[in-house]
Amino acid sequence: MRSDLPAGAVRPRERPAWLGLGSNVGRPLANLREAIDRLGARGLAVEAESSAWRTQPVGEIPDQPDFFNAAVRVRTDLGPEELLDLLKQVEREQGRESGRPRHWPRLIDIDLLLLGRLEYSSDRLTLPHREVTARRFVLVPLLEIDPGLTLPDGRVLRESLDALADDPDQAVSPAGPL
Repeated sequence: MRSDLPAGAVRPRERPAWLGLGSNVGRPLANLREAIDRLGARGLAVEAESSAWRTQPVGEIPDQPDFFNAAVRVRTDLGPEELLDLLKQVEREQGRESGRPRHWPRLIDIDLLLLGRLEYSSDRLTLPHREVTARRFVLVPLLEIDPGLTLPDGRVLRESLDALADDPDQAVSPAGPL
């Protein structure tokens, strides 16, 4: 990121990005905190962070420890692929093993959920994230930091969360501050 601008000045092409974080191995709350700190140290301006939320595992491997999830809003001038590379690098620095099956227990998982109003698709990345409207563990922390958040197509994320209210498999509970 550029550092030749005065503090607080908006950088050219700079936009917000919303990230989802999860951990269920080792010390999950400390893992989330470490990831947020590493993101800031790598040049992302962390503007807001949610508290932690505890959720049961969803997906292909249900027999594993509960997850702790959070969301952060950062400001960046990186493009989508560059930002994804940075997130994957932070995961590796923190000890995430690659090559594991999807939904495997993990020390840290950082997902790029939204990048400004950008709609984007490549072999590696789809924005908005494909599951942003379908997972309570994503929506609850996201809406904690940005209650009026909408998708680039105008869909209101609060409505997506309300639609999941009766799904017992998507329970989330507060786990406190990070």
